[in-house]
Amino acid sequence: MTTHHASEPTSTFPELLTMADLAAVLRRTRSGVDKLRARDPEFPKPLKDGSDRRSRVYFVRSEVEAYLQARLESRKGA
Repeated sequence: MTTHHASEPTSTFPELLTMADLAAVLRRTRSGVDKLRARDPEFPKPLKDGSDRRSRVYFVRSEVEAYLQARLESRKGA
């Protein structure tokens, strides 16, 4: 019998990053991530957990990785 831990993503759901996780991945502060999101309309849109202004937001890891890859590719062409 196999067990899955909460930290192990399953194949049916994408891996989600919190704002703190995203900031760590991008090596920015949370406000730095907010500035990046504000100035780049191509940045992946978050999923909001609730309708309240203070509800937690999540980012799909694969979308963030695709965004970063596209930026790297555009740099090669420049």
